[in-house]
Amino acid sequence: MISQEQIPAVVDHTIYDADGKRIGEARHVFLDERTGEPEWATVRTGLFGTQETFVPIHEGRVVDDYLEVPVARTKVKGAPHMDVSKGRLTEQQERELYNFYGFDWDSSDTQAGQGTAAGAGAAAGAGAGVAGSGTMSPEEEDADMATGATASGAMPYGREGGSRAMTGSDAMTLSEEHMRVGTERVESGRARLRKYVVTEEVEQSVPLRHEEVRIEREPITEANREDALSGPQMKEDGYEVILHEERAVVETEAVPVERIRLVTEEHVDQETVRGQVRKERIEAEGIDDTYGSA
Repeated sequence: MISQEQIPAVVDHTIYDADGKRIGEARHVFLDERTGEPEWATVRTGLFGTQETFVPIHEGRVVDDYLEVPVARTKVKGAPHMDVSKGRLTEQQERELYNFYGFDWDSSDTQAGQGTAAGAGAAAGAGAGVAGSGTMSPEEEDADMATGATASGAMPYGREGGSRAMTGSDAMTLSEEHMRVGTERVESGRARLRKYVVTEEVEQSVPLRHEEVRIEREPITEANREDALSGPQMKEDGYEVILHEERAVVETEAVPVERIRLVTEEHVDQETVRGQVRKERIEAEGIDDTYGSA
C-alpha cells in the first residue's frame, strides 16, 4: 500500500504495470477522505488535459523512482475518462471506477473505516456528514472543504507544492511540459586492421670467389731433380685440376619488426538541441484579467 509519505514519489513519476509496461505519468493522487490513504492516481488524457484516466494504487508499490501497480496497461487504457477540473469525484464517477476495476462497492463503506484499500469509493457517509445521502448542505460542504474532505470520499493530491489540490470549481491547475535532453550511445562507424603480404624486389651485393688456372714453369734444379726424374722418362701422361667457385644462395627469414593496435579516443562536441514544449494558459472572460500579477 502507498503511504502519504510516498506521495511525492508518485506525483510526476511514471506508472508501470506488473509486466513493466509504461502506463503513463502520474498527474494527481486522490486520497480516501476517511483514512487519508492514497487510493487513485491519474494519468492525463484529453485534448485540453481536463480529463484524466484513474489508476488504482492502493495495492501498488514505489520502486526506485516509479510506481508499479498490479493492473495491466491494457486494462487502464479502457478505463472511463473522468473530468477532474472540479478537483473531486462524484459518487457516480467513483462507482463507475469501482465497477470497471471489479472492486466491491457495497463493502467499501465498512472497509474504509478500517483503513483498507477499498474505501475511496464509498458513498457519502461517515466522513461526509450525511450518511447515505451522497449530498451535503452548503454549510456542511463549506465546513467539509475547510477540513479537506469531499462528498465523494476521494481527495486529490496534486502538483501544488506537495499539498492537497483545491476542491470545488474555484480553481484550475496549470501544467507545462519540460524538455529533458539526454544522450544515447550509438554506433557511428567501424575501424579494423587487416594484414596482407606483398612481394618486393630487393638488391644486395655479395662477393663471390672462384678458382682459375694458370701455368707455372720451373726449371730443373738440384732441389727438384729427384722429384722430376722419379717416373719413367718417356710416356704419355695427363694431369687435371678441379676448379671451384662460390655461388649466391638466397634464404628468407620472417622476423617481427613492429606492433600495431587500434586505440579509441573520446572527444566532446557541443550540440544545440531544439524541441517544442506545450504550456497551458488561461483566458479570463467577463472579469479583469489579473492572472500572474501577484
